[in-house]
Amino acid sequence: MSKEYLPKIFDTFSQENSGATNKYGSSGLGMAITKRIVDMLNGEISVDSEKGVGTTFVVSITLLDSSRKISSESDEIDIFVQDMKVLVIDDDIVACDQAKLVLSKIGIAAETVQSGKMAIEAVKLSQARQEPFNLIIVDWQMPEMDGVETTKQIRSIIGKETAIIILTAYNWDDIFEEAVSAGVDSFIAKPLFSENLLNELKKVLKSKKPTSVNKENRHKANLQGRRILLAEDMEVNAQIMIEVLSMREMETDHAVNGKEAVNLYESKPEGYYDAILMDIRMPEMDGLTASRTIRASKRADAATIPIIALTANAFDEDVQRSLQAGLNAHLSKPVEPEILFETLEKLIKD
Repeated sequence: MSKEYLPKIFDTFSQENSGATNKYGSSGLGMAITKRIVDMLNGEISVDSEKGVGTTFVVSITLLDSSRKISSESDEIDIFVQDMKVLVIDDDIVACDQAKLVLSKIGIAAETVQSGKMAIEAVKLSQARQEPFNLIIVDWQMPEMDGVETTKQIRSIIGKETAIIILTAYNWDDIFEEAVSAGVDSFIAKPLFSENLLNELKKVLKSKKPTSVNKENRHKANLQGRRILLAEDMEVNAQIMIEVLSMREMETDHAVNGKEAVNLYESKPEGYYDAILMDIRMPEMDGLTASRTIRASKRADAATIPIIALTANAFDEDVQRSLQAGLNAHLSKPVEPEILFETLEKLIKD
């Protein structure tokens, strides 16, 4: 087909040569129907043709429940991909929307921010909720803070576990060593395509072996025999939490408000408690004030003892207030026991 005809190929009743109707019984609807079906499947169809040489059609569609057999390692990564939490950082809103669309096609929901500063705040909030990002895609060239510096600051918060990929429309050879040194795992060229991203992501995950796939490498404190200070004004909630903690053979001292929690903490020897579980809304002294008071004390363990918020307040501003008051994590009620145990295992230091 001629290059001039290609833009019309998916139009209804469109034919380059009208003689095709008589010769083949064609109506000119086949390509229009094909495109409609591909669109309904949330896919894409493109065509390239040279007259007298040949024609190539490319159809891209997300398919599920494939019967294809894959290795156990690949299968493990595919399952992980389905449960991924992704952050996209790009000062171009259109680029963010395009990345979200591409990720959605492979079953991944993404959060987007438009600057490095916003990304750092998003990472801090996700860490506090104990819901870390598994993948961060960051644009290289952004105002105020570029992708390399953003990566460097994010790494200082999350360590090495999360995969970080730089997305750029430019040649990255000049920044390769600096970016890798800052903690970048890989590079992908713009525009982003789902197949390229998935292939690159699998390579990164295979090389990094993140804790979401391989948890054996993560530091886990032994919880048996640990002493926990619980600040909770609701007696029923306190009894449930004490029972949950006893499942892992932890000992619990219960304070009915923030003031009593501070007094209990200060009355015990330094290092007596391994962690503090702090309800936020309590009478006499709320959890944030109690946490600030503990952090401001002159005890040797004041700055290091893990303080974990247990609260029904789950908005971003609530998490930010917890972090500003010196809490290490912010768990929303009702707290899942396994999430609580994982948080304590991570935060308690031997």
